[in-house]
Amino acid sequence: MRSRNENGRYRQKRGDALVGNLEKKYGSDFGVRSDMKLDTLRKQHGGQSLTQLLKEQHDKN
Repeated sequence: MRSRNENGRYRQKRGDALVGNLEKKYGSDFGVRSDMKLDTLRKQHGGQSLTQLLKEQHDKN
């Protein structure tokens, strides 16, 4: 799982992270090209955080 800050909240994932790497790490499938950047994916989904996107994917399955 993602690492946490001292206050227990998840750290912000960099926007230039590749979606393909995130899909492998979290076992999710966002249905987009693996070379897409996280910032672009967030824009397509209305600015949702990675945590929200992962939760949405989990709820679909």
